[in-house]
Amino acid sequence: MNTCTRVCLIRHGETDWNREKRVQGQINIDLNARGEMQAQALALALRDYRFAAAYSSDLARAWRTARIAVAELDIAVSPAPTLRERHFGILQGLTAAEASVANPSAHRRHMERNPDYDYETGESLNSFADRVLAGLGVLATRHAGASVLAFTHGGVLDVMYRAATGRRIDAPRDFSLGNAALNWLEYRLGKWHVIAWADSRHLQAALDELPG
Repeated sequence: MNTCTRVCLIRHGETDWNREKRVQGQINIDLNARGEMQAQALALALRDYRFAAAYSSDLARAWRTARIAVAELDIAVSPAPTLRERHFGILQGLTAAEASVANPSAHRRHMERNPDYDYETGESLNSFADRVLAGLGVLATRHAGASVLAFTHGGVLDVMYRAATGRRIDAPRDFSLGNAALNWLEYRLGKWHVIAWADSRHLQAALDELPG
């Protein structure tokens, strides 16, 4: 019996706040024009694959990406709150420059990737990672032997790449979390493995049509 599950993790398309490098966290920000084009490019890239199910964070930017991307697939999108971005508490809505002035202590802990700091009203990195790993473990087990789509956020991708490669949760990031790229993971015997990461070849033709 094949108990290996393949999960295609996809970060939502671009938003204006992504361009501004503003912390979105769990604030509902929708896609911008480029993000819409990225989602449409995903629809073309995914149509040759077969997926047993599709799940998405219920935050607007991920949900919108998912609905566009599965338009040509014979599956519905199911909400999965465990795929939500981390809650960044008092830093949500701020750029790094703004945060360094408004709350330098919180900004410093954020930049240090302090695993226990919860931004006073948000989630610590440790609790966020626990939430993400538990949620995706449930989905992978539910669809053992099949392939699953999961639309989510940069923070979730960060957690999963580290889990699959053995990197520490508080180590500096040295890998890509691109909007609307394809990130393939395998779940086997309770462990995650990277198959392919940050594949964005499908985006180029679509984005060539946008100015600047």
